[in-house]
Amino acid sequence: MTRPTATPRDPKPALTPKLRFPEFRDGPAWETQTLGSLVTISTERVGDNKCVPMSITSGVGLVSQMEKFGRVIAGDSYKNYLLLKKNDFAYNKSATKEYPEGFIARYSGEALAAVPNSIFTCFRINGDSPIPEYLNYLFLGNLHGQWLRKFIEVGARAHGSLSIDEDDLLALPVPLPAGRSSRAEQQKIAGCLGTLDELIGAESQNLDALKAHKKGLMRQLFPREGETLPRLRFAEFHSAPKWEMVPLGAIAEIKLGKMLDCQKHTTGLLLPYLNNIAIRWNAVDTSNLPEMYFDDHELDRFGLKAGDVVVCEGGEPGRAAVWDGRLPDLKFQKAVHRVRFNVPFEPHLLVQYLEAIAGTPQFEKLFTGGGIKHLTRETFAKLEVPLISESEQHRIATCLSSLDDLIAAQSDRLVALQTHKQGLLQQLFPPSSKTSE
Repeated sequence: MTRPTATPRDPKPALTPKLRFPEFRDGPAWETQTLGSLVTISTERVGDNKCVPMSITSGVGLVSQMEKFGRVIAGDSYKNYLLLKKNDFAYNKSATKEYPEGFIARYSGEALAAVPNSIFTCFRINGDSPIPEYLNYLFLGNLHGQWLRKFIEVGARAHGSLSIDEDDLLALPVPLPAGRSSRAEQQKIAGCLGTLDELIGAESQNLDALKAHKKGLMRQLFPREGETLPRLRFAEFHSAPKWEMVPLGAIAEIKLGKMLDCQKHTTGLLLPYLNNIAIRWNAVDTSNLPEMYFDDHELDRFGLKAGDVVVCEGGEPGRAAVWDGRLPDLKFQKAVHRVRFNVPFEPHLLVQYLEAIAGTPQFEKLFTGGGIKHLTRETFAKLEVPLISESEQHRIATCLSSLDDLIAAQSDRLVALQTHKQGLLQQLFPPSSKTSE
């Protein structure tokens, strides 16, 4: 099979972006220039230089090996690493889900840095255009991936590392504003997206702060293992009796759910998946689900009703949510426990308690299995949970659930900003159809 070869093209006018800042709307149409005419491949090695060994996180960029792995993994090959200076670019030829053709990151640090020469190709801009921040946003939008995918040989992804020829990379058409105002328009675009990134970063920090606050609060509101009182108790319960810890199986019925045969029993079934806030819903393609037949009696046994708690048995064992009864005919997905209380118990309290003890020896000892952990019905039933007055149950659950609402709202704001950024990336640059011709 003959592999296609990329050949540099003469600069051609590119389509005008859908969204252009007012001061540039009367400017000339954009043009494309090959990456090879704008940059030079850098082969400089570390040698005796003192550098920060770097790795890469897809979609994030270059991070130090110490930050990513908790240690430096450069080893004896360190001197052969490729040297990075500020505003150099490093192309990691490893396929990821978000960037199947590899990821290109800009190095923005002041100190000398280095990346492994085995899976990286590095390059630096020749002159004063394009500006590094502008070029970086093109790569974040996967301009290179849309171009390179036709040159990747079949089987090149077998071990994650891609077989990419430097000539193919350098033949990448790069869209640029034309004329004397080119740099000014590039800076305007990069500045707009950079401001949005700062806002996204601030909102992400707010989200992390809310999550950390809730985590710390949960540790205070529930007793530590072996104790009968929490370190923090609401004022109205200071004189209430000590907490009683009882096995979950003594106060609730626990059943393991099974997947239905969707083709036999329903069409377009909605299956729940769990996150750390609530049940979300996603429509699934029922044609790919296994054929598992149950009679009507079994379907009734594994049904859900309002107030039930559903808990993951495997994958992320212990992740839980309360079923709110919106779809009363929905049945269990495979490997999900249904917890139905037979005494007065606030179901949201169990969800919060499971989140509070996640990762602790108290909870981890209930799991079975080697590499993949499972929470069996027998071990889950042994988990000791707090049995306290209904009013105190409700007070704790309401407090933590209100924080969940804040976290969910903050998460939605962050997603909206990220979606807005993706929209801008598509509109501030001309359509990339020319890169995939």
